Amino acid sequence: MSTDNLIKMANQIAQYFASEPDQHAAVLGVRNHLQMFWTPGMRKELLAWQTEHHGADMHPLAQEAVSGAGWGP
Repeated sequence: MSTDNLIKMANQIAQYFASEPDQHAAVLGVRNHLQMFWTPGMRKELLAWQTEHHGADMHPLAQEAVSGAGWGP
């Protein structure tokens, strides 16, 4: 899957959880969704992209969810 598609999907997930008034709960919602429904390869690819590009083009909730997820090597 292309990185552009992963970013688009992560942003859509983050946008869904953006209505959650508790920011911590929203970040956990995004992180849990990615953990439950994305393959390890998809998560690692998104993390690698975020690390290289500093989260450019990613929703802030997605950035925080990915950066604190511990999906690295």
